[in-house]
Amino acid sequence: MNRPADTLRFALAEVAGEIDRAMDRLLPVPPDPRDRLYEAMRYAAIGGGKRIRPLLVIAGCDLFNVDRARAVRVAVAVECIHVYSLIHDDLPCMDDDDLRRGKPTLHRAYDECTAILAGDSLHALAFEVLADEATHEDPFVRTELVLELARAAGPAGMAGGQMIDLVADGLALDLAAVTRLQQLKTGALIGWCLEAAAIMGRVPPEGRTGLRGYARDLGLAFQIADDLLDHEGCEEKAGKRVGKDQEAGKETFVSLLGADRARQQAQALVTQAIDHLRSFGDEADLLRAVARFAVERDH
Repeated sequence: MNRPADTLRFALAEVAGEIDRAMDRLLPVPPDPRDRLYEAMRYAAIGGGKRIRPLLVIAGCDLFNVDRARAVRVAVAVECIHVYSLIHDDLPCMDDDDLRRGKPTLHRAYDECTAILAGDSLHALAFEVLADEATHEDPFVRTELVLELARAAGPAGMAGGQMIDLVADGLALDLAAVTRLQQLKTGALIGWCLEAAAIMGRVPPEGRTGLRGYARDLGLAFQIADDLLDHEGCEEKAGKRVGKDQEAGKETFVSLLGADRARQQAQALVTQAIDHLRSFGDEADLLRAVARFAVERDH
């Protein structure tokens, strides 16, 4: 039996359940004309998805013995941002996708206007959750969480990476440019997950170097694995359309390195990510398992 893999599967299932229950509590459907908006938010946010970002938050918080209920609130915030980004990325004006997490994308299941509002509302909900005293009694902790998430999600992070991606269609980007794009589009939010755990654990900035290195290398490894899945994966397992990067003429880690070299690079990044955790003991085993999962997954 592969015990680390079994532990990770259990942890992912446990966190998925916690996130779904929290979203259910946060998004009761009101008996008024807003009901369609709330139903759309629930459709996108409850059920499905790997929940890797929430798991990273909770596993990181475990390093510093953060109360589980508080850690789940922080995990919910990052999942709200992630889901909002998927809703907007799938819109016809961006990637124009029909399938997400194994079911019709939100704008297909509802309509474009509702999808935009649902994404906007989930974005707002993330900051509402973080700013609430239930997340942490210290306003300085809450302020730092909000500040860092705003940076990670905005033009200096995820949204900026998406903008580069939108204008990059058909351009001959080199490896450095693709790496920069993905560090913003994918890596910034993954980085926030570990930064948030350190903030909740009251770790000073100078003590976060290892976690930042882990997050940086994990983010790139995760994106290379996504590129490989898009290149050679199965749509049924992936739960989304594959082969779209090649169709769009986008440069990716696979197009620039080839599948074999890209896979080797992803594995090297995982090794580096795990090495960044060397100052931690068994309490970091779940984070190590997440890093290995990044390149072993099939969806």
